[in-house]
Amino acid sequence: MNDSPEVLRGDDVASPRYEVIWERPRAKRWAICVFVINEGEKIRKQLAAMTQYSKDVDVIVADGGSTDGSLDGALMEATGAKALLVKRGPGKLSAQMRMAFHYCLAEGYDGVVVIDGNGKDGLDGIPGMLAALEQGYDHVQGSRFIPGGHHENTPLTRYLAVNLLHAPLISLASGFRYTDTTNGFRAYSARLLKDPRIGVFRPCFDRYQLHYHLAIHAASLDYRVCEIPVSRSYPAKGKTPTKIKGVSGLVGVLKQLWDTCTGVYDVDP
Repeated sequence: MNDSPEVLRGDDVASPRYEVIWERPRAKRWAICVFVINEGEKIRKQLAAMTQYSKDVDVIVADGGSTDGSLDGALMEATGAKALLVKRGPGKLSAQMRMAFHYCLAEGYDGVVVIDGNGKDGLDGIPGMLAALEQGYDHVQGSRFIPGGHHENTPLTRYLAVNLLHAPLISLASGFRYTDTTNGFRAYSARLLKDPRIGVFRPCFDRYQLHYHLAIHAASLDYRVCEIPVSRSYPAKGKTPTKIKGVSGLVGVLKQLWDTCTGVYDVDP
């Protein structure tokens, strides 16, 4: 086990630069990567709750550069986590994803579950994600809008945006009917992440595009794709937890969605 910073890993193409702040040897076939930045007590509670699944999956925390002091080696040790990665290079969620995938493929995992670290997602969806990977699925999309799924206090604007715009566009582009394409609770096989026709490890993926790109090309390239029911709950009161800020943030996300659906990020033939 290691709780001292290592030499920066990654490079400008495969991954943003990052440090492995703490790690222990790989123990499982699958990893679950938790994406976090300044989530405070929420991530500490979530990691503690995830210990019930530690017999089936290695937990890797992919930190985008938190400054709130919520993450350290002591927490990783106490919760049985496999590793704490901290991004030092540029970019937002998609850069964190490239960092996490870079690390997981180097460690030899056969597949990766991804989940947000803000406490909104029902952790009881983890076994279903792992089961789908075990069954040979390559892209597993969690959905709160299919039978067995559940959502609470979803802001009306988000509900309408997903169902009337986001999911229909990605479904049209991919040829697969998705129902919950803004939901970051997903799973990917290693073979999907390694496919050069998808080109995961490119610096153009720096915001939210990589989730969309993978959903589209997993289906269009005839990988095995499915949705499974999951739950997501928003607070009944107070601010909606989100990293998308203001009108400019929303416009940026919509542009990334449109660009991804129209092939801007496709690999050149």
